Amino acid sequence: APPAPTAAATPEATAPPAPTAAAASELELPAVRLAEAFGGREFWRPIETGAYLGAGGGMFVAEQDGRVFVLDEAGEASILIDLRDRVERNHSEEGLLSLALEPGFGEHGRFWVWYSPRGHIGGDRSTRLARFEADPSAVPPRADPSSEIVALELQQPFSTHNGGAIRFGPDGMLYLGIGDGGSGGDPFRHGQQRGTLFASVIRIDVSDASAETPYTIPWHNPWASGMSGRAEMWAFGFRNPWRMAFDPVTGALWLADVGGGLREEINVISSPGGNYGWARMEGSLCAEGPGCDKTGMRLPVAEYGHDLGCAVVGGVVYRGSAVPALYGHYLFADFCSMKVWAMPAEEGEEGAGVFAEIALSPRRVVSFGVDADGEVYLLTFRGAALRIEAAQ
Repeated sequence: APPAPTAAATPEATAPPAPTAAAASELELPAVRLAEAFGGREFWRPIETGAYLGAGGGMFVAEQDGRVFVLDEAGEASILIDLRDRVERNHSEEGLLSLALEPGFGEHGRFWVWYSPRGHIGGDRSTRLARFEADPSAVPPRADPSSEIVALELQQPFSTHNGGAIRFGPDGMLYLGIGDGGSGGDPFRHGQQRGTLFASVIRIDVSDASAETPYTIPWHNPWASGMSGRAEMWAFGFRNPWRMAFDPVTGALWLADVGGGLREEINVISSPGGNYGWARMEGSLCAEGPGCDKTGMRLPVAEYGHDLGCAVVGGVVYRGSAVPALYGHYLFADFCSMKVWAMPAEEGEEGAGVFAEIALSPRRVVSFGVDADGEVYLLTFRGAALRIEAAQ
């Protein structure tokens, strides 16, 4: 599965025990019901979902093989675009990995994807950030595969840790989380380099994208000049950021970073230029042996060890109305334990972060999404999407 863990560097000789999740009652949180969505329609390897903002509404669901569907509540589906002829998936962490509608989609129909293309450049594998165009007034929805504009293509040394979450911020900029390039222990030391796009969150302006100039650099990026770091870079020090999301109320960017052998972590990207530690650190621990220089490192707002799971799946801050007690809580899950957790978003400060289990998924969770009303959906492999509802 996309966020599967790989071997980690040698842990600290005397690593402290992982934090224990609180009982839901301690945070006064309710258990919730995970109801089958879209009339129980099943998907193979769904990877991304969200509100479809074109004519007819509904939700989009992107599958890892390259197909993107638009569905109504009953599960009636239309194919927005089929990219199977250009998407490569030789490994579980390759394929179509993320999709986001550009702000103003209802007027212009532009959307962005992060995927592994066929015909690896130089004979090697890569991941590609590209834009496509749809007719936002069409019912059923329809996009043009020939409209592709390639903004960025990153040659990958390994098939793992491709990261992959495209998100548009409240500032209208495109943010993309990119992994460290794969294998175990960051063999190329990408995590602590600012001269590479690996292990980073990038921030670019695509509002006037064209084939000649697919993006520009926002002037207030921390290394916008390109002198001390990549101009596209917004933050760095990540292993494999698997899903991130902006809180629609506060604008905070929440990011889950899949760990190796020590910690799974939740970060809030609170300021430009932040160093989030990998591979010198994993969570709040030193990852390369006893003791490390933590100067300037940003600590996670929550973390857990592998007694609670194996690979964190980043979620969203809940701003819906179906479960009022969850309003203002960050929801996330673990791929292996299938537990779904919630933590108060207002406690998202370094080193804080008490979270509680609110549900157990019947299948492995791989992604979260939000509909037009702020209600939350979970995607699982080989089964129906799940919607969070109040327990009955």
